[in-house]
Amino acid sequence: MTDVASAMLKIISPIAEDLAALDQAVRDDLQSDIKLIKKISDYIVSAGGKRMRPIVLMLIARALGYQGKEHIFLATMLEYIHTASLLHDDVVDESDLRRGKPTASFKWGNSAAILVGDFMYSRAFQLMVKTENLRICEIVSSAVNRISEGEVIQLLNIHDTTVDEARYFDVIERKTGVLFEAGARMASIVAGASSEFEEKMATYALSLGRAFQIIDDILDYVGTPQTIGKNLGGDLKEGKMTMPLIYTLKKCSKSDADLIKRAIAGQEYDLDKIIRIIFDYGAIEACKNAAREEVKKGLNALECLSPSNYKNSLIELLTLTVDRDS
Repeated sequence: MTDVASAMLKIISPIAEDLAALDQAVRDDLQSDIKLIKKISDYIVSAGGKRMRPIVLMLIARALGYQGKEHIFLATMLEYIHTASLLHDDVVDESDLRRGKPTASFKWGNSAAILVGDFMYSRAFQLMVKTENLRICEIVSSAVNRISEGEVIQLLNIHDTTVDEARYFDVIERKTGVLFEAGARMASIVAGASSEFEEKMATYALSLGRAFQIIDDILDYVGTPQTIGKNLGGDLKEGKMTMPLIYTLKKCSKSDADLIKRAIAGQEYDLDKIIRIIFDYGAIEACKNAAREEVKKGLNALECLSPSNYKNSLIELLTLTVDRDS
């Protein structure tokens, strides 16, 4: 077991029973008498995943003193939305590998992946309505809307070398941060927390989401297919301007910049050369520092919580996000 896996087991230990209930709920609720839906749903669930968003929701709810079970219901809904977005992402990005396994779109085709993603979105909305809580309905519907906007903005940014940090953060907040934030807000609501505590938890979640995505974008250049579960250099091949490239373009020579711009434009692709350029100009360390700044913001937001094992896990999760290799 890797150090990261061991650290993650420690982080989730206070909510081990909650996570087991979540896994069972996901398996039970995604059943359908339509064979293709069941086949793809079972395939996606069996592929595993970090369950990061449900973990954040459940840890925050418990850290705020919640003793009930409704947070598991909300975490299940959140996981469906996240999984649906991944199914659609893989189609848009033409990805053939996810979590070390062939993507649903590669295995069954784009049409099947999109439609099963729609099924998961609709299942999430069914659960949302069952809450009979207008505030939660507002949070979830707004989150899905912002995710969709983020996808469109990212599509418009493809092959665009003028994308700067502001535009980059706009996309990752919509695509990654928004579901972390939604989980934090729902956890605060179910725990009966004040609006002040809800805003603090939302700040924590957004910081975690931003740090998580920054490190993901770093790993696309410095990880391995075995550890990150997808092909190295995928963002570059898709023409995406992520933080390592944004930082490098601000610092590098004209010849190096031209090489990167040609790669983003889809004209020339030399991953090894571009990785060397990224390292030469200190982009990886600069990006890690940006992620560490997000960690500081998140830690400050957690200061309002009383001491508990749940709070400790939230702190460790934030730290692990920057130190992980997968």
